Formats: sequence, C-alpha cells, structure tokens
Amino acid sequence: MKKDSKETRSGTQSIERAIGLLRTVASRGRRGMRIGEIATASELATSTCFRLLSRLEIEGLVVRDEHTRKYYLGPLIHELGLLARPRYRLADLCDVPMQRLADLTLDTIYLSERSGVEAVCTNRALGDYPIRSLSLDVGIRRPLGVGAGGLAILCALDPEEAESIINENADRYEKFGAFTPTLLREAVELGRERGYAFLDSVGTPGMAAIGIAFPSDNPVAALSVAAISSRLAPPRQAEVARQMASQIRHIKAAMQQA
Repeated sequence: MKKDSKETRSGTQSIERAIGLLRTVASRGRRGMRIGEIATASELATSTCFRLLSRLEIEGLVVRDEHTRKYYLGPLIHELGLLARPRYRLADLCDVPMQRLADLTLDTIYLSERSGVEAVCTNRALGDYPIRSLSLDVGIRRPLGVGAGGLAILCALDPEEAESIINENADRYEKFGAFTPTLLREAVELGRERGYAFLDSVGTPGMAAIGIAFPSDNPVAALSVAAISSRLAPPRQAEVARQMASQIRHIKAAMQQA
C-alpha cells in the first residue's frame, strides 16, 4: 500500500509539474521562453524542466525552435482546444461590443477571462488613436491582479476570496513590473470605491488602463481599456468607465441568450 501511495503521488506530482510548465510557457504568448527562463519562473531545477519539456515535445504539447532555443506551445494544444466545446465562446460574444468600445474611445480594448487564480486574454480590439497599447497578446496568461482586467475581477470577488488569491499569487507578482501584494490590496480597495479598477505605469511605464468585471454576481471576465497615461487622466476616467458599462450590458444580455 505504501509503495502504491508513493507511486501515485509521484505520478500526480509529474502531472502537476508538466501542467505548470505549460502554463509558464503560455504566459509568454507567442514570444517563447528559453529553458533557463522556464526553470526560474517555475522554480524547478533545470534538469527537471529539460526532462519534462522533452516528453512534452515528443507528445506535441510544446515545440522547440532550433535556432532561438525557445519553447512554444505545440500543435496538440490547438488540436485539443478544437474539441473542447463550451456552450458558447465569450470572446465571440464580445466581438461587436469590444469593437464598438474601441471606436468610441479610440484606445485598445482587452477581454480577460478568469482561469482559477489567473486571467487569460482571450480577445482584443484596436482603436484608431496613433499611440496604441499593445502590451498584451491574445492567449497571454497572468496572475489575477496583473493588469486592469484581472484587477477588476479581484475587485468584484468576495473580499475573502480576493485576499486568498492575492496570497496564493504573492510570490509571482514580482515578475510583472512593480506589482506587489500590498499594491494590489490598495488597488482593490480603491477599485471597489470607484466602481472600476485602475492602474497607471505599474506593469508598463507610461501606460494606464481601466477595468470592469462582469457579471457582478459571478465575475468570470472583465473588459479593460488601455492607453497612454495622459489619455486616462481623472477627468476622462469616469466617461470611459461609463462607456464600458454600457457595452458590458450588451455582453451580459448576449450571455443570457446564449
């Protein structure tokens, strides 16, 4: 029995580590990561990372570029994703409202969906303002709180759950600019008072963003508007938040119909 228990734990640990590596590689989107970066981010030994990545590469879950030596998500991830049939794709329901919001604000609009203690960018719409915020690609995964969308979700959650998530992600925040648990707790408190989340020059210097989560009773996602800091000064924040709330009402109606 003890032997079986040890083998089960060993197998479970390997699965957890493999999934963790996939999440780590996914956090860079299409930019890829070298093994040293993966080992540092995952806090695993380089030899362990290499062994697991080699197996994942054989299975098609990751690919390694021979020239750059970077790892990327593999084709099997895409193929499996095609078979995952949710009731609806939120990103599709948000297409029109997001583009409408981009046309109104002229800025960059992001959709972030919650995935456990993380948020994944699943859609993006571009406005016509000459200077754009393009710091986030579709598919990028980050701890909840990093970025206005993830922060908005924290603001909308029950305080105890939000605090639990911040504590769980505490060691990860330092990898994303000036984010710290203390900064996020203060930002969450301010966001609850304002009715929207706001960040300025925290992740990317000179860039600001406003986020609003939805639905309010079960915040599974958030829209955010990102722009250069001067475009989201206090006088304009309330107007942008009002425009966001209007489009979110259309999204919620579409969600109910779906």
